[in-house]
Amino acid sequence: MDTTPPKSELSAVVLEAQGLGYRLTQEAGELIILDDIHLSVYQGESVAILGPSGSGKSTLLALLAGLDVPTQGQLTWRQQPFSQLDEDARALIRAQEVGFIFQSFQLLPELTALENVALPLELRGEKQALHLARQQLEQVGLAARAQHRPHQMSGGEQQRVAIARAFAAQPQVLFADEPTGNLDGDNGAKVADLLFALNDQTHQPLTLILVTHDEALAQRCQRIVRLKSGRIAAIEAGGAA
Repeated sequence: MDTTPPKSELSAVVLEAQGLGYRLTQEAGELIILDDIHLSVYQGESVAILGPSGSGKSTLLALLAGLDVPTQGQLTWRQQPFSQLDEDARALIRAQEVGFIFQSFQLLPELTALENVALPLELRGEKQALHLARQQLEQVGLAARAQHRPHQMSGGEQQRVAIARAFAAQPQVLFADEPTGNLDGDNGAKVADLLFALNDQTHQPLTLILVTHDEALAQRCQRIVRLKSGRIAAIEAGGAA
């Protein structure tokens, strides 16, 4: 297994999973979703978590992001025991440092594109939330759609709004769960191009953790973590290494 860190060996470790596991107890017995995951993610690198459906990709992302807690092992965030914090403490870290892009867009239907992008900024007390949100919509080419609601936009446009929302908060770590999974090939390619272009333009080293079953998308990251049946089958360099 190739566990080589990114180009700069001096990069700080942002996330570290040590023996991470996730198991469910059912009537038929114990179901192992993830088992014995060891992984370090470095500041400023892009990592793809790749695997077939049912391999545990989304569960691993949820654990790394603190949306759920492991049933075994430990997750540390900047050398702090992240998985041992309560939900309020994990939520505070997510609000301050983490961005999300989901396959299902997760836009609020009653809000306009501008309001959807501005919402996380407003929740953290940003006085210029609408101004910053409008700038980010311009970055993704949707300035003209600022007052449209999700049902008035195509799937590709909705995902671009979701990307604008994620980048507007200037996160230090960005999690993307199958960001092109609900899009056709053409729109998926455009959204992927936009995601990596914005990632390259950030003024601070942004750590990107991308979950996908798409080999071509995974190859655009610096490292690829291949999952199979809930375990890491390989960690290898991607095309961007």
